[in-house]
Amino acid sequence: MEHFQQVEPFDYVIFGATGDLTMRKLLPALYNRLRMGQIPDDARIIGASRTELDREAYVARARDALKRFLPSDILSPELVERFLALLNYVPLDSSRQSEQWDSLTSLFTKAQPDRVRVFYFATAPQLYGSICENLHRYGLITANSRVVLEKPIGTDMATATAINDGVGQYFPEKQIYRIDHYLGKETVQNVLALRFANPLMNAAWSGEYIESVQITAVETVGVENRAAYYDTSGALRDMIQNHLLQVLCLVAMEAPDSLEADAVRNAKLAVLKALRPITDATAATETVRAQYTAGMVDGKNVPGYLEELGKPSATETYAAIRAWVDTPRWKKVPFYIRTAKRSGKKVSEIVVTFRPSATTMFGTTPARNRLVLRIQPNEGLDLRLNVKNPALDVFNLQPANLDTSIRMEGGLPFPDSYERLLLDAVRGDPVLFIRRDEVEAAWHWAEPILEAWKHDKTPMQTYSAGSYGPEQATQLLASHGDTWHEASE
Repeated sequence: MEHFQQVEPFDYVIFGATGDLTMRKLLPALYNRLRMGQIPDDARIIGASRTELDREAYVARARDALKRFLPSDILSPELVERFLALLNYVPLDSSRQSEQWDSLTSLFTKAQPDRVRVFYFATAPQLYGSICENLHRYGLITANSRVVLEKPIGTDMATATAINDGVGQYFPEKQIYRIDHYLGKETVQNVLALRFANPLMNAAWSGEYIESVQITAVETVGVENRAAYYDTSGALRDMIQNHLLQVLCLVAMEAPDSLEADAVRNAKLAVLKALRPITDATAATETVRAQYTAGMVDGKNVPGYLEELGKPSATETYAAIRAWVDTPRWKKVPFYIRTAKRSGKKVSEIVVTFRPSATTMFGTTPARNRLVLRIQPNEGLDLRLNVKNPALDVFNLQPANLDTSIRMEGGLPFPDSYERLLLDAVRGDPVLFIRRDEVEAAWHWAEPILEAWKHDKTPMQTYSAGSYGPEQATQLLASHGDTWHEASE
């Protein structure tokens, strides 16, 4: 574990500390970083939420969360107690002014003024501005404070601007960390290494050699008990406008001058600004939206979206978009973005299909080379090449896959995406977080699609739960002579 560097002492205040995100992701992630030697024993993790609990009751909830969401073989009793000793809890409605704030401020009366202080907002985004106002009012913001904002940053440009303005009134941009956990995934970060550290890939990474790019994030689960929330969001807001556009940016951006935060984020912003607008006139040909109906997933009958929701709805659970990046590098290269609930399998991946070889020396056109970057599950790379078929006397070709899994030293599991991001905020390293102008550029592109869908410019389709989506999505690729990745396996 010597390659994990311990961070300096810090105070981590989590607003929304009794919620599902905190219990399922944040506390287990912080425990794992303590286990790997990165968190000092004098760090403090302070939970705050409206739930009336004392410290002992909150610690009991945290202990249960670690048992539920972490493998038993990493739950050392000694480490669990060390972690729980870092916890404190304050009952607090953080969006209101009240005497409850005194309980939180009292925890900082003897704190070193230069000690790192991170405020994590695991709350509804519409509360972000009022929480920041109260942090300012009660004197909790220091020069070494950072605020971490969970998605969604708004549901459209207007609400995103309001959130950013509300937070920006009290925190300068350099202290605002908008988190996108997809950027914490190892394979997503590996896009940079694959492209820019390997001349073989870098030389072929353009429309001269690449025919299409598919970016997919689909899952077998439905909306279930999140139906009420999901119906206000939908697949485009929930996954594409943030997570998958960020992945597209890493695939399509020009090489930054360095890995310094603004250099990387400037390169991503240039891609977002180069995305070809999708309008009312083009929405029907460039986008597909759909809802799942009843079907079978993993051998079990499951209800449709409208049955789970219990009312009519025009919210999509499937979205596929053909995007175009209008830069010289990507001329005439379609980027297909797809996300779905209740798919036939759970997978997140990037599929790069290369143009066919022009050679005729083998009598037949060689199969297209294809690179698959598996984000989850089974993180790794798969490269399909053409080789001679050894079973035949004549010189015939067959595809061969070079498949490699990315592994940690010593067989350790990959860190959860939140683990790195939580401590990057402590380190003051914003490279894997989203800058305000990126958020606005993403909404500038996504909002016209939502408006087109609102006015039914792209008709709502259906697909059976357990399938790979509606036929219209297959036709979207077929019009360019392509197929979705799972169809070719």
